Amino acid sequence: MKASVIANRDYTISRIDDRLYGAFLEHLGRAVYSGIHEPGHPTADKNGMRDDVAQLVRDLNIPCVRYPGGNFVSAYNWEDGIGPVDQRPTRLDLAWHTSESNKVGIHEFAAWCKTVNTEMMLAINLGSRGLDEARNFVEYVNGPVGSYWGDLRKKNGHAEPFGAKLWCLGNEMDGPWQIGQKTADEYGRVAYESAKALRAFDKSLELVVCGSSHSDMKTYPEWERIVLEHTYDSIDYVSLHMYFANRAKNTTNYLALNHKLDTYIATVQSTINMVRANKRSKRKVHISFDEWNVWYHSNEQDKEILGGNKGWPHAPRLLEDIYNFEDVLQVGCIINTFIRRSDVVKIACIAQLVNVIAPIMTEPGGPAWKQTTYYPYYFASRFGRGTALNLAVNCPGYDADLADNVPYLDAAAVLDDAGKIITFFLVNRNASENLEVSFDLQGFGKPTVIDHQTIKHDDLEARNTLAKPETVTPKKGNGAVIEDGKLKLSLAPLSYTMLRVGV
Repeated sequence: MKASVIANRDYTISRIDDRLYGAFLEHLGRAVYSGIHEPGHPTADKNGMRDDVAQLVRDLNIPCVRYPGGNFVSAYNWEDGIGPVDQRPTRLDLAWHTSESNKVGIHEFAAWCKTVNTEMMLAINLGSRGLDEARNFVEYVNGPVGSYWGDLRKKNGHAEPFGAKLWCLGNEMDGPWQIGQKTADEYGRVAYESAKALRAFDKSLELVVCGSSHSDMKTYPEWERIVLEHTYDSIDYVSLHMYFANRAKNTTNYLALNHKLDTYIATVQSTINMVRANKRSKRKVHISFDEWNVWYHSNEQDKEILGGNKGWPHAPRLLEDIYNFEDVLQVGCIINTFIRRSDVVKIACIAQLVNVIAPIMTEPGGPAWKQTTYYPYYFASRFGRGTALNLAVNCPGYDADLADNVPYLDAAAVLDDAGKIITFFLVNRNASENLEVSFDLQGFGKPTVIDHQTIKHDDLEARNTLAKPETVTPKKGNGAVIEDGKLKLSLAPLSYTMLRVGV
């Protein structure tokens, strides 16, 4: 089967915001406790943070990490996570039916972010709490010494402001599962007033307002319209979430799901533009897609804890999806969609980072290892920085349940900031045939292949586990050739490829 791709130096989509490759950590399951934090672990630092995990995170070069939730934040008292650790209260977390020790709070998270070279993206409780707690939290994190909250932060060991610039105004406030669920008007009002107060403190803050929890909500996309009507000129981003599942065990339909994602983004972009036009506003609001991932493998095993049948355990094994090779292809398609929509999607956070539906897994007292999905995320984060190219792709397609003529080739490309390297991210959705791809690189110099990596396994269910952590890993690719000034490459059936080309 043949496919062609045209990449023209003058045809671009957008400069990609580095935060497109962000991540998420919630006080949920073992994401924090025995994930990033495990005092007594052989690699633990003075703060009890696992350095083996930190090294895997550093390797990903993550620009920002959203924290502390997620559903958890909608009943969270941020004050519980400051002060002497041995004096912090244990609380019952209603979102995940577990107990929270608060041994990790804003100070510990900020210190960890510094060790892994990332920025904080902090979420505010607008569920059980409101405006006053929001401004107090922001002032505690960013306020000067000499003020009440700045002096309290200094007393707790950090005189300098943490300087967090990116703030989420609540989480999934449209969801009936959320503590403090609100109507669009109720949420729009409290989000606007909170944003106004935070702007009075610091006009340079970047604020994220809650959009729909997912595109199947009955209130979508009217929710976005109403919330933006209230908040448009006071915020910078609208938040979207989507998770991907293959419960029917149909690979063809599963690998077409990013078309639903693309439609979701396009619809919200249109809603943003409509509100902007109605308000005659010069302000540009973008999308923060701050929760996305594959999530379905662990649903059955989580029912006992989430149903309350296990009491209130601390840091239980929850949402611990063990990903397979098929999920590599899905994650590759999702990230490609974000690259192609980088003109409007400026922030995206894989949910989550460690243990909980995560690319990194840990064993308490033991090793950390990379799940199969670590690798497409790694390649995009490390090599997907620069300007997204507007590719012209010609390829046969197939009809799926939710879209017709889904191309067998899913492709995205990024030109680095120096203008000297194009990185292609390619997924062959065809289960039985190679894709013979010809690349026409227009306006570039003579191409040379710099790096070629593929991820391929004959078993779609192949997994990386504690016992066999390298079952699915990237391999050095071959067969990329330059003929008649064109780059040519054969993609194996159901495979992921990263190709870096010097131009």
